[in-house]
Amino acid sequence: MKYDERACKFNMDTGCVELLLRDGRMISIDCTGVEDELNVTMAQRTELDYLIYNDPLGYADLILNGDSEKYLKNVSGSRTLED
Repeated sequence: MKYDERACKFNMDTGCVELLLRDGRMISIDCTGVEDELNVTMAQRTELDYLIYNDPLGYADLILNGDSEKYLKNVSGSRTLED
């Protein structure tokens, strides 16, 4: 998928990251729905919130193309003392 990175933003009114594709289609990612589906911890939610507000394109890429579960396992606070 080709993104138009200039047109990726977090819409606070809807709680969605909105991503415009170069072919004119728009993808709207429901951030609360993603967090609920992934069953995230507070530390993981903080990491996702950081991406949503500071790098919405990185968030969209992670959710659409990345291995979000693997990424979130590496977030601090999700490891045990033995890790």
